[in-house]
Amino acid sequence: MVCPPGLESVVSDELADLGIRTVRSSKGAVSADMTTRQLYAANVFLRCATRILVRVAGFTVRTFADLERRIAEVDWDDWIGAGDSPRFRVTSRNSELWHDGAVTQRFEAALGTPVEGAREQLVVVRAVNDRFTVSVDSSGAPLHERGWRQAIAKAPLRESVAAGLLVAAGWDPTTPLVDPMCGSGTIAIEAALLAGGVAPAAGRELAFRFWPGFEPGTWASVAAEIQRRRTDAADPPPIMAVDRDAGAVDSARANAERAGVADLIEWRTAPIAELERPDGTDGRPGLLVANPPWGGRLAGGDLRNLYATLGRVASEGFAGWSLGVLVADRTLARQVRPGLTETLQLDLGGRRAWFLTGRLR
Repeated sequence: MVCPPGLESVVSDELADLGIRTVRSSKGAVSADMTTRQLYAANVFLRCATRILVRVAGFTVRTFADLERRIAEVDWDDWIGAGDSPRFRVTSRNSELWHDGAVTQRFEAALGTPVEGAREQLVVVRAVNDRFTVSVDSSGAPLHERGWRQAIAKAPLRESVAAGLLVAAGWDPTTPLVDPMCGSGTIAIEAALLAGGVAPAAGRELAFRFWPGFEPGTWASVAAEIQRRRTDAADPPPIMAVDRDAGAVDSARANAERAGVADLIEWRTAPIAELERPDGTDGRPGLLVANPPWGGRLAGGDLRNLYATLGRVASEGFAGWSLGVLVADRTLARQVRPGLTETLQLDLGGRRAWFLTGRLR
């Protein structure tokens, strides 16, 4: 499983919920042994993965002649059908066959070059210290691309990262949730989908469904589980998305409508200083989760004041709730609340960020 760096433990927990044991993890990747059904289910139900690669070969070679022989030994017929267009993503490090383009040419000579308009099958080739691993992509388009996020605010979170924050914060999807700086609405929408038992990849044209070795009966079992999870979901809790920018709220609502959850979210336009609890909480504590601005147009003093205001409003109006804050500067997090726990350390587009959590008392 490929995932955003920092979400490896969250993906491992998601796999465990599916009955899949993690074999090992590294930066941005989690490895596991799966049955065919588990592979199908992981593609459908994992919220925090980017794509799932299936290893089809592993070998050590130092010459192109040996590479060509090894490529020919792989049984490609289970993965690439007639008329499919293989696309190769090759990286080589500390290896005799160091030229990515030359390695790609050997695979293309054996399997064909990309054909415009044909169904694409991604093949990922990685060489480290002369050890090659060859994998086929079972997902297709990245799994974080749910299809509903078309209206985008500034510096939006990937859907997989938003879901990861919810899981890492330990949010119980039967309890209230508030995002006071909702932007594109990604956190609130992912929360509504989670609470509603909606599989993140339901309805997607996943790559494995086009493999020659696809098993329709196994897929039917997973499809039945997709429906069962939605049917068995409890009534969603109060979920509220707030932003001071009315345009951002409108965009977030439009995204939620495409996701089919707009009516499950309470929408408000208000500055952080006027933040209140959502309707219908009946005194139940929930999760206040925020992705405040990281800088940009705000000067240092303004940014500190914003974080301090968030902390004051959270302490005064949300006592008993859990708090989660995504920050790029841990010193600013102390303006929100001292003593927060570093739950995740993330790499978001090459920038380091921390997700800090705690309890409001």
